[in-house]
Amino acid sequence: MPLPGLRAAYRNTWAVNDRIITEIGDPDAPVERNGVMHDLRWAMLAVIGETRQHTGHGDIIREQIDGRTGR
Repeated sequence: MPLPGLRAAYRNTWAVNDRIITEIGDPDAPVERNGVMHDLRWAMLAVIGETRQHTGHGDIIREQIDGRTGR
């Protein structure tokens, strides 16, 4: 997929996430994950952590392609 399409898909995903968070509203609202109850705050932090991890993977791939480091 070309980069503009990836960016559009990423923005769309975040728009959906923003809508869900707005609908739930309460950061202490219960959220179930694999049969375990957490709160919305936990779920949001989990998504941020996953995004961080996968962004790091993408950066490693980019470095292997173009040879530049992120420094």
